[in-house]
Amino acid sequence: MRLTPVRLAVVMLGDRLSVAALQHNRVDTFVVQAENPAVALRAELEARALTPRTVALGLARAAVIVKPIELPSVDGETRDMVRFELERHLPFPADDAPFDFLPLPSESAPWPLEETKRVLIAAADARVVEAALRLAEDAKLHPRSLTVAAHDLPALVHPAHGERVAWLHCTGDTVDLLLLRGADLLASRSLPAGDAATLAGEVRGSFAMARWRECDAVWLSGDAAAELADPLAVLGAPVTAPPYTQRARRHLDALGEGQEGVAELALAVASARGIRPLDLIPAAIKPRRLTRHQWLTVGMAAATLLLGLGALLVPGVRERRHLGALDAEIARIDPEVRVVERSLRELEGKRRLLDTVASLETAAIRPLPVLREVTEVVPNDAWLTMLTFDAKGVELTGQASQASLLIPLLENSPKLERVEFASPVTRGRDKEQFRIRAAWEAAAPPVPAGPAAAPGGPGAGPPPASAPAGAPGHVPPGARGR
Repeated sequence: MRLTPVRLAVVMLGDRLSVAALQHNRVDTFVVQAENPAVALRAELEARALTPRTVALGLARAAVIVKPIELPSVDGETRDMVRFELERHLPFPADDAPFDFLPLPSESAPWPLEETKRVLIAAADARVVEAALRLAEDAKLHPRSLTVAAHDLPALVHPAHGERVAWLHCTGDTVDLLLLRGADLLASRSLPAGDAATLAGEVRGSFAMARWRECDAVWLSGDAAAELADPLAVLGAPVTAPPYTQRARRHLDALGEGQEGVAELALAVASARGIRPLDLIPAAIKPRRLTRHQWLTVGMAAATLLLGLGALLVPGVRERRHLGALDAEIARIDPEVRVVERSLRELEGKRRLLDTVASLETAAIRPLPVLREVTEVVPNDAWLTMLTFDAKGVELTGQASQASLLIPLLENSPKLERVEFASPVTRGRDKEQFRIRAAWEAAAPPVPAGPAAAPGGPGAGPPPASAPAGAPGHVPPGARGR
């Protein structure tokens, strides 16, 4: 009597069933084709002395709508958002259609950033799902999953992390195409076997569903897969058989000839464990399974509990001895630490003093470079009666034959910008009286902290208390430009 439970899988392929049963090292695969498939399935199981209680159901890829869709990147329950979007993507009524989805990993390049999130949906007509569940019920089996059979094929292999793979599985005149990145399913299609060149073009055209331009590998499996190796070489990737696990290889070697394609699908459905991608089984009868993250949380909680119990049970003598040694060492080096701390405080005080001196030097008033610059810029026929500059800019007051010519000259100075008249220009006897304001360039040297008036030219000294007004030509010598 075998105590190992039987893992049973039934794949519905139109008018026939592909069945696989795994029990320890025993592998049974067979095809059921009868008017009453449930009764024929139960009879076949009893004839083979198989007593499964549950069954994993698989559907043909052509019987299910599978496609990636984009959802707006807004807060909300993703399932509700998918349900709202289903009607636009299904050829049958979406009200009662069973569906499932899985989030798709982001593809950063070469696609532009989008304010959306992408998910892969799978949905089937309610009648298809009801027929599969009724088959299990009539065969006295409890369904534990209902998936697209081809989506369980990755359970047979060891995929390389991040590798982009196009997996083609042939079953008769149909080819199921899976686009995988590592172990993640990105898209799938059902293609006619037909012409090999046409098939290669369809595969290349399917890359857009996964936002690929090319793939890293092409895997072939199923019926007469070797015949497609040469035509698919145009995809520019190595065409090989899938890298099956040792267990999967033993099971595949036990299959009979002639039905490798459908038998491998059933074997994949039976081999898959844990949470399956895009499971269409109704929530009311879906077995409760922990996700990978939940298992990780449970494991971490158990490890934490064990560590806590160990810490409570282990005597603390060694810890107390270690703490005593640490206290003695701290007491020994405490005077040296105090000396170092005092030195650090002294160094910090000196550093602050140096920073203060440097800041004072940086902010020092240096009017001579500014006066030299203005003296070089102002033309010979212009006179300055007042020069004021502060942290914001400089202001010039004086007389010139054409005051407007001073604006571009001052604009060309590397120290000045935004030159403009501070007041309207007035015409005297033969001169124009002006008042011009300019701002410092960003890289200009520091300027006086407060305004300073200079009644001479740019090279004049400190301004007198007052300047005579109303007497043309009474400006002191040296107040005129160049």
